[in-house]
This record gives sequence, structure tokens and C-alpha cells, in this order.
Amino acid sequence: MKDLSVLRVAACLFSLSASTLVSANLPAQAQDLRNGGKLLLTNGVSTIEGSGGGGLATWSTIAGNATQEGIGGSVHGTVIELPDYNWTSFGVSVGFFDRLELSYARQNLDTIDIGTALGLGRGYTLNQNVFGAKLKLAGDVVYGDPLLPQIAIGVQHKRSSDAAVVAAVGGASPNGTDFYISATKLFLSQSVLANATVRFTKANQTGLLGFGSATDSNHKPQFEGSLAYQLSRRFVVGGEYRTKPNNLGIAREDDWVDLFAAYALTRNVTVTAAYVDLGSIATADNQRGALLSLQAAF
Repeated sequence: MKDLSVLRVAACLFSLSASTLVSANLPAQAQDLRNGGKLLLTNGVSTIEGSGGGGLATWSTIAGNATQEGIGGSVHGTVIELPDYNWTSFGVSVGFFDRLELSYARQNLDTIDIGTALGLGRGYTLNQNVFGAKLKLAGDVVYGDPLLPQIAIGVQHKRSSDAAVVAAVGGASPNGTDFYISATKLFLSQSVLANATVRFTKANQTGLLGFGSATDSNHKPQFEGSLAYQLSRRFVVGGEYRTKPNNLGIAREDDWVDLFAAYALTRNVTVTAAYVDLGSIATADNQRGALLSLQAAF
């Protein structure tokens, strides 16, 4: 039944966007839909969950370089090196007419030596698949009313591949769904980008440790904020903050922080590096390290 509700949400997003897709300018159909038209870096990069945004926080941006006259997309690979874990994320996303985004990401958390301490075996890797859909409702990141941000709603359905581990740590379910609303705006004259996202979730460590617990299995609102400064057309620096639910008694969960720099090597390739503080992960405290992400977009 949970899967059916997720399908209904996805169907609703498609229904809301159908009129936009069908009414796209007919002359544009004769154009090459692979040619992007967005300003450099205004499509954001790929988050660890596959959607367009920052490294840790989701934005209202739609994946790819294409404007409302085309179809674009991106692929990404992200590595986070921490004292006790190695985190990787790989994914693909497609943006339709700068209105609808569909995404997929595979997350992997290598427990290294912590796996032995937890009784899982050294190097045990937790895995999760994330399926996402995002719909732009109003506004524009760059253009239009300077006081009206681009606003989007989205859904991410997550499926852990480690049901036995989820049950062992006290997670209520290996599968779950997040819902969010994002607002993003680039103030061109100040070269500043600001984003705020409210996510309704019950995920433990984004879902790698399941969803909810025996005593608390409700969605809770969480905040994701980003602030970035454009040093040049190709180079952006900034920071992000993401609050997290704390459902598991034996595995405290902390809020996340990062300081990042993103550089557009070409119109199609962007590299992002960041210092990240992910706090406590599955009994291991002070998980601070480096994030490196490569995105190719068209």
C-alpha cells in the first residue's frame, strides 16, 4: 500500500506538469533539444540523493542545461571520505522543459572497521536506491520578479537494500518516502544565491539505516539551507546546513554542515569540493571529512 501511495504522488506530479509539457512552444520542437541555454552553474550540481541542488541540500532547480524549450539532464559521481566511513553516490537526472525533473541515485556507505565493531564484518557496505521527482511551480532562479524565488515541490522514494541491518538498529522499515518544498533565487547584482528547503522525512541517515523507529515513525519537517557567492561566472563558493531527525536510540544523528567550492570546467562539466561535518553516524562521532563530486550536464 505504501508503494501505491508513492505511485499516486508521482502520478500527481506528472498530471500537474502535463499541461506545461504539452503547451511548450511548438517552434521549439524543431530545435535541437540537446542544446542547453541556462547560465553557467544556475542549474546547481547534483545532491547525494540525485536531485538538482547543492551537495547536501536539495534546491528547486531543474537538472540539466536546457531551458523551457528543451530536455536536459546530468550524471554525477560523489565521494565523501570520513574518518570511519566512505560514502559514495552515483546517479542520473533528466529535466523536461525546465519544469519537471526525474532522478535516480545509488548511495553506498562503506563501514570499513566500524562494520566489525557492529558485528557486520569489516567493509560491510550499506546500500540504498533513491527515486525522485520534482515539479517547478512558480518563479525563476534568475529571471522575473527579484523578490519571487523559483519554487518547486518534490518527492523521493528510498529503498534500503539492508532490511536485516535496519531491523537490528531499530528502524521501523527499510523503505520510505520524503516530501519537500524548495525556494531558490540568484540575486545577480549581488552575485548571491540563496535556497531554503523544508523536507518532511523519517529517514535515518537519509534512509541508509531505514525509516523511523518502533517509538517514532512519523514524518517530521527538517530544514535545508544554502548560501553561495559567485566569484566569477565559473566559480562559486558557499555553505549549507541540513537538519536531521534523530529516531534511533542506539545511533544518534546530528545535523549536517558543509563549506563548498564549485567550478565549471566547461559548460558541461562541473567539479565540486567541500569540507563536510556529518556529526555522528551509526555510533561513530566526529565524522568530518572531504566531499568531491563530478557532474556532467547537457
